[in-house]
Amino acid sequence: MADPLNLGLLLFIPYRALETRVFAALAQAGYDLTPAQARVFQRIGSTGTRLTELAEQAQVTKQTAGFLVDQLERAGYVRRVPDPTDARARLVQITDRGAETIPIAAAEVARIEAEWTAHLGRSRTRQLRETLTSLREITDPYA
Repeated sequence: MADPLNLGLLLFIPYRALETRVFAALAQAGYDLTPAQARVFQRIGSTGTRLTELAEQAQVTKQTAGFLVDQLERAGYVRRVPDPTDARARLVQITDRGAETIPIAAAEVARIEAEWTAHLGRSRTRQLRETLTSLREITDPYA
């Protein structure tokens, strides 16, 4: 009998399946984003976020975050603007093109969650959400 998979892997497998489908939906709609770019993109706040904060939240170096933001900027998904609270700093903001990707990704996530709910049932899905939300309290420093 094979050893049971650890919890981390059991959490990762469905996430990777969801991520793959979201990127396929975005590509089908004409948007080319990589998982690495999305890791930074999804952490940009509504009024913009400093590069250092994006790097910290995405758990990458400032240089890596800068490289990914450069790619996103060239593709038209983000822009850099002066930070109104500090003339020396700049904020990364989502452009209109970048904002167009958000409802596409959200719709695909909703479809996937509906499939998972149909598979697990409403009660087990609710329990899973509650359990993972509770686990987030001790695993997510940005919660």
